Amino acid sequence: MPDSKDPQDTPTPVPNASGRRDFLKSAGLFTVTAAGLAGGLEALTRRPGAGSAEAQGTDFVRPNRPLGPYDTKEAVTPWEQATTYNNFYEFGTDKGDPARMAASLRPRPWTVKIDGEVKKPQTIDIDTLQGWFPLEDRIYRMRCVEGWSMVMPWLGFPLASLIRRMEPTGKAKYVQFTALLDPKQFPGQRGNVLDWPYVEALRLDEALHPLAFMAVGLHGKVLPGQNGAPLRLVVPWKYGFKNIKSIVKITLTEKQPKTTWALAAPDEYGFYANVNPAVPHPRWSQATERRIGELGRRPTLPFNGYADQVAALYKGMDLRRNF
Repeated sequence: MPDSKDPQDTPTPVPNASGRRDFLKSAGLFTVTAAGLAGGLEALTRRPGAGSAEAQGTDFVRPNRPLGPYDTKEAVTPWEQATTYNNFYEFGTDKGDPARMAASLRPRPWTVKIDGEVKKPQTIDIDTLQGWFPLEDRIYRMRCVEGWSMVMPWLGFPLASLIRRMEPTGKAKYVQFTALLDPKQFPGQRGNVLDWPYVEALRLDEALHPLAFMAVGLHGKVLPGQNGAPLRLVVPWKYGFKNIKSIVKITLTEKQPKTTWALAAPDEYGFYANVNPAVPHPRWSQATERRIGELGRRPTLPFNGYADQVAALYKGMDLRRNF
């Protein structure tokens, strides 16, 4: 378990598109080529051993900028804690297993298949995909269904930008995400703790919400294997298990997909999984949470503090039934 006495970091976010060229130049990573804005991150993530323990320590330069409209003002969880206290059952069920086992994951080469109810189905190399969009810094709260929380400074792009580029058909109502299935890279998949591969999904309107995010970096560094390299979903108003890691496939569907935890324990982990302090887990209260790096507990906020932005998505729904 992380040392609760470690100091909290001060947020120093990566600039948005307008300042990113200067940021990459200062990091020695930008080359003026047709690759354009993606060049710096691509150069870093394509280096030998990307995703390994040795490679994950490479910093981006993180100039100060005003907090953006989606950022929380809370102090971020330090890198050491954010990368050593993780749920990622593909590596094992202990919180320390992902950090210990992450070197087995090889995030390059990597492709993402997009199919289903889209007009432009295709399979995309991860570097091509992330080069389509200006990378943004987002500082989000993250609340685990187990009752602990962090504040994570992600680097990535809005999920809506990717979905709109693929041009959903009129039949698209849900977005299903599938993680890598490879027991050689994910030793936890050699067991049957879950039905592999890991699958999660959102309603299309949830996926198109401005807060829904695809992360390729954390703390200004390349996303570590234990945190879901090279591509993971971040939906900050939902419990952490909705934030699927190491994505290899995105499928737009007409019918609601069957998701991994909802199949494994439907009375405990619903499809929506919105953070709701008024709806207890069958085995514990959700009214409070333990922020990693802090002593004691704090009250949990409805929708993890994002109610003003997302509550309208669920207008008229019974959130106790649709948990």
